[in-house]
Amino acid sequence: MRFAFVIAVSLSTAAWGAPDSTLRPELRPAATPGRTYAQVPDAGFDAWVRAFRPRALGKGVSAATFDAAFANAGFIPDSIALDRNQAEFTKPLSEYMATAASDDRVATGRAMLVQYGDLLERIEAAYGVDRHVVLAVWGMESNFGKRRGSVPLVSTLATLSYEGRRGRFFEDQLIAALKILQRGDTTPQNMTGSWAGAMGHTQFMPTSYAAYAVDFTGDGRRDIWSDDPSDALASTAAYLANFGWTKGQPWGVEVRLPRGFDYSKAARSVKQRASAWAALGVVGTDGRAVRDHGTAGLITPTGAGGPAFLVFRNFDVISRYNNAEAYIIGVGHLRDRIKGMEPLQRPFVAGERNLNRAERVELQQRLTAAGHDTGGVDGKVGPASRRAIRAFQTSRGLPPDGYASLTLLNLLR
Repeated sequence: MRFAFVIAVSLSTAAWGAPDSTLRPELRPAATPGRTYAQVPDAGFDAWVRAFRPRALGKGVSAATFDAAFANAGFIPDSIALDRNQAEFTKPLSEYMATAASDDRVATGRAMLVQYGDLLERIEAAYGVDRHVVLAVWGMESNFGKRRGSVPLVSTLATLSYEGRRGRFFEDQLIAALKILQRGDTTPQNMTGSWAGAMGHTQFMPTSYAAYAVDFTGDGRRDIWSDDPSDALASTAAYLANFGWTKGQPWGVEVRLPRGFDYSKAARSVKQRASAWAALGVVGTDGRAVRDHGTAGLITPTGAGGPAFLVFRNFDVISRYNNAEAYIIGVGHLRDRIKGMEPLQRPFVAGERNLNRAERVELQQRLTAAGHDTGGVDGKVGPASRRAIRAFQTSRGLPPDGYASLTLLNLLR
């Protein structure tokens, strides 16, 4: 799960808008094939553990819990290497979506819908969260439990705390992990996950687990690690419910835009009811007005050449799990496909992707040189940069979608 909040947020505070900032990487790097995540001797790490012990005990971790957790813990160099070398996500969205909602993943999701039908029905009744979106998160996070992670959590969190680049954050996660062990939810041997500390079927971070995980089986433990996914799936539903999941509302609906559409309105922040969008000529792929599910924003993830979506409040609820637009659309579309809906009518533009920071800086420099003010060269594509992009696109007779694309950069080059 996302690097999340320690304190639970009530339903009333789950604002319909941009989520609070997240410390989770936008698209969490997967474990690298071939890495062993071996523990190696390190005197500095051992000294750090000795110094950390009184801090942990001062925050409510018992001496017995601490000593048992660190009895077989050690320094993992691979965790530091991965944390230092997280590349910006620049995979083409068409490729990402082909994996996110692949035929195999959809088929597995539908099989899981049958296999765990009774469980999912009870979870939906308890939390009011659509069973299909719970399955989609499970599919995206661990491929339905097949990739839960095998890195010892105490070791990797202690390693990342000791290394110091994000030491305070990882130390908070480590304290939370130790308290999970102290509560008896699992054992140090079974507490495994990703190198960055995400755990279980749906990849909760320890603080997120502490705030939202539930004991759905009633056995006294919130066990998200075992082969039985009951507690993990229910915890995911509880998390989404906490942030305001609206039952019966779609995450988004694919739409068609009229010729000459004003792309300055294509932004999550521009919200109006579906009927108001229909008045502007925005209709579903069937040519009819989209049902009024509440206020919606319009997004065009790969610009004018790709699909467009009206996105509702549930889009932002999914963003609380991971705020990367590709991830949210991936979960949403996988949810739809598991439910039996058709693939997208308009594919994502092949090869189109988000620019990395160096490319964004270059884009701004080239736009400025062409006489289009980006409001500065900082690698951040904000309103001024989008206005500059639209002005350049208009000058070239292109749809002024304001999308900072690789195609646009190559054209400027």
